[in-house]
Amino acid sequence: MTKITFQTADGARYDLDAADGTTAMENAVRNDVPGIDAECGGACACATCHVYVDEAWREKVGEPEAMEEDMLDFAFEPQPNSRLSCQIKLRPELDGLILHVPEQQS
Repeated sequence: MTKITFQTADGARYDLDAADGTTAMENAVRNDVPGIDAECGGACACATCHVYVDEAWREKVGEPEAMEEDMLDFAFEPQPNSRLSCQIKLRPELDGLILHVPEQQS
């Protein structure tokens, strides 16, 4: 299990225990994290699971691939640390990961 935290724009924290191999988005939806809409169900076909990766975790999470970068163009206020949570596969190295949910989704 990998522990991840989603922090919403209003400061609420959602600490989750997630199975390795699942995505951050799947766990957010399963645990009713507000602000993660996931309209496409994880197909990387929208930007409604957009998150900001906490700076301390950016290098370990890695950079988005081309398809994800294209979708991030549609995200609300994308930043250099923006990722789609459907594209973040959880693994032991990400234990303690912190993801910030934007004020709104696109």
